[in-house]
Amino acid sequence: MAVGQKRKRPASDPVPTAAKRASKITKTIANTIIANSHPKEEKEQEKPQHTVEQQQLLGLIASSPTSTPFDKRVLSLLCQIPRGRVSTYSLLSARLGSSPRAVGGALRRNPFAPRVPCHRVVAAGGGLGGFKGAWPRDGVGITLDEKKRLLRGEGVRFDAKGRVLGTPWGEFV
Repeated sequence: MAVGQKRKRPASDPVPTAAKRASKITKTIANTIIANSHPKEEKEQEKPQHTVEQQQLLGLIASSPTSTPFDKRVLSLLCQIPRGRVSTYSLLSARLGSSPRAVGGALRRNPFAPRVPCHRVVAAGGGLGGFKGAWPRDGVGITLDEKKRLLRGEGVRFDAKGRVLGTPWGEFV
């Protein structure tokens, strides 16, 4: 076939529309869920109940006129990270289907910090990463001291090099 020429699809080979593909996927998922579920388990697997504070924060995030839809998704996920636990930029980005840098940008623009806990997100190796839009110089900085203070106040522990100890939390709903 010559460069620049488009191959025509025969009329007998229809292209499925996005809506049809989505419908098929939804039906397949629904059938799988129905086939694998049990009445007893359904009651146990209900949506997690948010505390009053979480509901208020989610409402605040949803009504933010300055946050982009992506920022709102990131900030809403932050509300799921429990006190005393941390997650990573990469775990958040995997859940959102984006890049860790995009997540970091959304955290930098968090207008509700520290109530919406962006301080609970650290680098994959346990390093603190950035905080309040500033990256550390040689591992220290006033903003990192504040991030470490907030995390220590929640019970997070650090090693001698200042890295977070423990397994990152990634049980996002």
